[in-house]
Amino acid sequence: MTTSTPADPTADPGPHVVGLDISLTATGIASSCGRTEVVGFKGSTSKEKITNLPIPRRRDELEALCARIITAVGTPELVVIERPAPSRSGGGAHERAWLWWETYGRLIDQGIPVGFLAIQQLKLYATGKSTGSKGPVIDAVARRWPAWATDGDDNRADAVVLMAAGRDRLGEPLATVPKAHRAAIEKADWPTTLPTS
Repeated sequence: MTTSTPADPTADPGPHVVGLDISLTATGIASSCGRTEVVGFKGSTSKEKITNLPIPRRRDELEALCARIITAVGTPELVVIERPAPSRSGGGAHERAWLWWETYGRLIDQGIPVGFLAIQQLKLYATGKSTGSKGPVIDAVARRWPAWATDGDDNRADAVVLMAAGRDRLGEPLATVPKAHRAAIEKADWPTTLPTS
């Protein structure tokens, strides 16, 4: 059985949790207050990529991107980040790793507790299966957490799942999730100190 979220998530009195799916071009961010957004590097042309920039400018753009992500996250009681996937193919592995670690470090420096879900755990929490394509996750978010708009964007959908898993871990889930899905919560990596309601 699926229970939808409150019609107005901004009225939810529970702990403020943010889900964060870190990416160079499309970091998905979802807040338990009802907000979702995507933050990423935008070149001056559609073909300009951060990984092709001269090293000094690349560093500046990475710093600026990290700062935008931190600003968008705000000061929640818990942030849940997708674990890095070093085996992931594609360019920019060096830059992605820096962005992931720097974002995590800045959150910790602000005293914000951070939890981590691997992509398999994210999929399990959303769909009940730890494998599969992005489509079922997007569909699951639309059904179970419809108040969080994703517009079919997988980065936003992943962030919503991360945020929802964090709320569930704190004992205040945003929707009823089957027991098989909740196994992902037990497998995730949570900070030793969590906020209490």
